[in-house]
Amino acid sequence: MCPYETRLVRTASSLAKSKERKEILRGLINYRQRLAAIGFTTGFQWLSGSFMEDIEVLEGRAPNDIDVVAFSPRPMSVKTPADWQAFNLANVALLQPRMVRATFKCDSYFVDLSLAPTFIVERTRYWFGLYSHRRSGLWKGLLQIPLQVTQDDADASKLVTS
Repeated sequence: MCPYETRLVRTASSLAKSKERKEILRGLINYRQRLAAIGFTTGFQWLSGSFMEDIEVLEGRAPNDIDVVAFSPRPMSVKTPADWQAFNLANVALLQPRMVRATFKCDSYFVDLSLAPTFIVERTRYWFGLYSHRRSGLWKGLLQIPLQVTQDDADASKLVTS
């Protein structure tokens, strides 16, 4: 069933086959560490995009980034809408998709698990529909990794530093 649950180290060992792919994975690992540092410590991430495919063979090019959707509740310190707005402004480099892509090579989006269930279902449906198929309609699936930064991240980092 999609998304396929896996670990970051397994993803790195399978997909870090070129210097471009290693650079993208280093960005993802750094991004995950930075998210944890600001309080996103529970939930999961969906990984998708050309990075998940054999894009070098399919289109004769290296991947440019990795598509990431993080599903997480807001940090515990963020209690009110005003807190959330201030938090977003203080962490724009980690929460604004264009800035995240430029810094970490992650085309990253966020589904706030603190919101109403109907909103969460709607956003999940949107991202699943967008990322589970190629533009041609061909099924490609998604990977799901825990959002928590663990030894798994350190092990994956070792695989992509060479």
